[in-house]
Amino acid sequence: MSERDLSEQAIERAVLAGLSCPGFPADQDADERTMDELRALVETAGAEAVAMTLQRRPAPDARTFIGEGKAEEVKLLAQQNDAGLIVFDNELSPSQMRVLEELTGKTVLDRSGLILDIFAQRARTGEGKLQVELAQYQYILPRLSGLGKSMSRLGGGIGTRGPGESKLESDRRHIRSRIDKLKRDLEQVRQVRAVQRRQRKKTELPMVAIVGYTNAGKSTLLNALTGAGIEANDRLFDTLDPTTRKKRISDMQEILLSDTVGFIRKLPHHLVSAFKATLEELAYADLLLHVVDVSDEDWRAQAETVQKVIAQLGAKDTPCIMVYNKADKCDPDVIPFFRPDEGVKISAKTGVGLEALLAAVEKALGKGKHRVKLLLPYSEGALLDLLHREAQVESVEYAETGTAVDAVVDDKLYGQVRPYQTGD
Repeated sequence: MSERDLSEQAIERAVLAGLSCPGFPADQDADERTMDELRALVETAGAEAVAMTLQRRPAPDARTFIGEGKAEEVKLLAQQNDAGLIVFDNELSPSQMRVLEELTGKTVLDRSGLILDIFAQRARTGEGKLQVELAQYQYILPRLSGLGKSMSRLGGGIGTRGPGESKLESDRRHIRSRIDKLKRDLEQVRQVRAVQRRQRKKTELPMVAIVGYTNAGKSTLLNALTGAGIEANDRLFDTLDPTTRKKRISDMQEILLSDTVGFIRKLPHHLVSAFKATLEELAYADLLLHVVDVSDEDWRAQAETVQKVIAQLGAKDTPCIMVYNKADKCDPDVIPFFRPDEGVKISAKTGVGLEALLAAVEKALGKGKHRVKLLLPYSEGALLDLLHREAQVESVEYAETGTAVDAVVDDKLYGQVRPYQTGD
């Protein structure tokens, strides 16, 4: 908030509301900790959470979500605290949002709308802006008839960033047309990424993707390993646009290391869909580094959330190293592994454990790898082509007796080239 240099009076004031009920599986974890997370999201969006209430009931109310009595209580809470915004930790239907706005006389926003607003602030690249805009329109379209009050606010505010005011008030046909155009543009982005992946394949540099819960320290880790110079602040969704850097981790292995957008509980499906062009990189990665903030008491639940999103994106079977970050903030000897058989405890900020992490990466990528010096007869042109396609070829020199090749090969290829191995 201070970075915007706003006065206390200019900051939007919000009441937070949540619902926890056993009959609503999608939101069984809507407890005090997720409410604290909602507070952090509201502050990240630039508002101030002035009051909080959590409703527990057997099932959501079909009309008001929290029941008319609770809705009246939330209205009074907003009035007493001079709040113009009510933010729900759950996802509301368009009709529920409309009814709640009518009952409270306040702007009502759900968790998905809040996260979309933060993403609209964070998007910097053309690709990021396209993805956020698509997600926002997909969110807005079914709510078009019920967002009259919030869509007509001329003063702006949380929930109104992204597509302009005139676009928001356009009819469904215009929005559907814009969605189709954004999908076509993003399909071109996906095609460009496919070309980039093919080029990476030719260089034989393995891709290692850093994944994790938002604010787990992914960008700090990328900076520590590669000197990428990404701005890394202690706030949710600080990094939206992915960054990729080369990193030599040993004399035998060089990798491409890529940062990704952070995940969060109840991540809007609109975002997962819109960011498919970016997030599908996980499915093509050779290795995942799952960064966990072990200084957060809720880190196990956060890790499980990330694992679910990874599976949703088709990367469940991709090899993964658990990276237990911020170990300097707690006793590393008492940190239990999320997976008993693997994990590295580090502090990306202080550098502790980074050598062990790189060793684990090399081990995971280098299983069955062999560095070889070969002298191939000129009659073995097909084998040289095979090396270029399937091995990491580091140098090629043409001599009188044949082609001298330095390369890193896997076990299968090693058996074919071993008769031509020379030197060490």
